[in-house]
Amino acid sequence: MTGAMEALKAKTTVVPGPSVYYQEAGDVGTRTLWFVYIAQNITVATQKRLFHILTAFITTFAAISYFAMAVKDGVGHNKITTVHHTAKGFPDVTDTIYREVYWARYIDWSVTTPLLLLDLALLAGLAGANILVAIVADVIMILTGLFAAFTVEQGPKWGWYAIACIAYLVIVYQLGVNGRGVVKNKDAKTATFFSAIAGFTLILWTVYPVVWGVADGSRIASVDDEIIAYAVLDVLAKPVFGFWLLFTHDAMSGTANIEGFWAHGMSKDGAIRVGDDDEGA
Repeated sequence: MTGAMEALKAKTTVVPGPSVYYQEAGDVGTRTLWFVYIAQNITVATQKRLFHILTAFITTFAAISYFAMAVKDGVGHNKITTVHHTAKGFPDVTDTIYREVYWARYIDWSVTTPLLLLDLALLAGLAGANILVAIVADVIMILTGLFAAFTVEQGPKWGWYAIACIAYLVIVYQLGVNGRGVVKNKDAKTATFFSAIAGFTLILWTVYPVVWGVADGSRIASVDDEIIAYAVLDVLAKPVFGFWLLFTHDAMSGTANIEGFWAHGMSKDGAIRVGDDDEGA
């Protein structure tokens, strides 16, 4: 038996070598990035109202991110090496995959999603403590998603993913439970509008981890498919969300309008005061 194996080795002239694959965006993915960059630049004129400023910031940061990804400045590669064991006596075959990871997307999300939450929190009238908890949970969710995207080992990768999902549930609780509880104290139109736009946002945000699972997570989806999926979600979650919020908010006279220091600066009407200093003045 040993002699037969040695004879087979002697006749074998080609030994399988390592294979290297690059999973990168094609023309479709690149064009999609440029399209969304242009779409994010279509914003509503900035006014003194806080909602307009926040929404303008959201679309501006998103546009910068998509420009960076379109010109390949916000892109890295995650190296995944797979070893295939062959028959006894033959060398193992190694496949190396370099998959593109658009880290600029995570930088975008770490800035824009807290602003989106701030929009919703101010609309509902959430307390400052609840807003802080929601924003911190959001940042944790984005950062752990970034760590997961660059992690090769399956255990730690899905561990980071699980932490991100737990953080997302905190956000859902703050908006879905605390937010709906607080907004009931406002007029019926505001309460109905908050339920609609918050529900719309949470549904979209629930799809993001699903896309991540089949893209960066398990690498079932191609990079082009990943780009298109995230592009559709980003357009709905940012420009569409922004237009809906601003147009509806402007049409509803009963919704919040932040005045004081925000609108007037350090003038007499907008001066920042701690306590009542009128006495003894």
